[in-house]
Amino acid sequence: MDLEQLTITPAHLSLLEEPWMQPLAVLALDEATAASDLHLPACPLIGVGPSRHPLADQVDVLLEIGADLPVLAQAILAQPHAATALVQVLRVSERMSAMDALNVESMAYAMLQGSAGHARWKNARIAGPGSAAGRVGLSRQDDSLVITMDRAHAANAIDRPMRDGLREALTLAAIDPGLRKVVLEAHGKAFSVGADLDEFGTTDDPATAHAIRMTTLPARAAIACADRLEARIDGACVGAGLELAAFARRIVATPRSWFQLPELTMGIIPGAGGCVSVSRRIGRQRAALLMLSGRRIGARQALAWGLIDAIMDELAVDEGGGDIG
Repeated sequence: MDLEQLTITPAHLSLLEEPWMQPLAVLALDEATAASDLHLPACPLIGVGPSRHPLADQVDVLLEIGADLPVLAQAILAQPHAATALVQVLRVSERMSAMDALNVESMAYAMLQGSAGHARWKNARIAGPGSAAGRVGLSRQDDSLVITMDRAHAANAIDRPMRDGLREALTLAAIDPGLRKVVLEAHGKAFSVGADLDEFGTTDDPATAHAIRMTTLPARAAIACADRLEARIDGACVGAGLELAAFARRIVATPRSWFQLPELTMGIIPGAGGCVSVSRRIGRQRAALLMLSGRRIGARQALAWGLIDAIMDELAVDEGGGDIG
């Protein structure tokens, strides 16, 4: 990997003398870099330099000088089509309503499901042993509703039954004006390790997959009750689990919680709403860094970024109420 071949100048971006054909562009942000409106290339544009630079807010990812650029570049070059689709979705969706942005995310996700990069990941993956279906518990007391993901034996991997249960529970919360508080939590040592990987690729046609996602995605119902939604996270919060939780108005986590969006390594992008929820919580550039790098961050880093709102040694448990789910 020759980073010099991936380095671009503001003049090139401004004049658009010829299309940038590389899968990644690196822009040095220093005193010699003149300020102007950039014509972003199709691929990810990584800026390296201080956040105070006049062009810093225009790049897809901003790295401080000395940050590990080669590691990030390697992750992008391993899945260049997915990386390009990701930054394009993040660029356009930040100016849309959340519902419209979900449509854009879903179409890009469906496109990548038919890509060679995703096929390589599926072909290389060894299927798991399978486990019992997930369920969603509901407990109500007065004007509060607790929604509990209950598949602890599988680290709360979200399979179809759990996905449908979450959508139904959040829809119920959205249409009930008597609910003033909605809590999303999970049984077990992990909040959620994301979507059940054994179910990836079960729908071969990308258009059909997009159509299914438009009617089954819990994120749409989460948006409708987001102003009353609180997520309580303990342990791993990965992929679709993080994407859904990030819609909540308030997120609390334990010190041992950690967060990750690893979809790029699979040749896809977050498809459960994360391009919308995470980017609107921590900003487009930090969201892109989290998604392109696939890195894990701990609770302290998540708090510093605004991905969560508080760290608590013990998560509050609402008393009373009956299980109605």
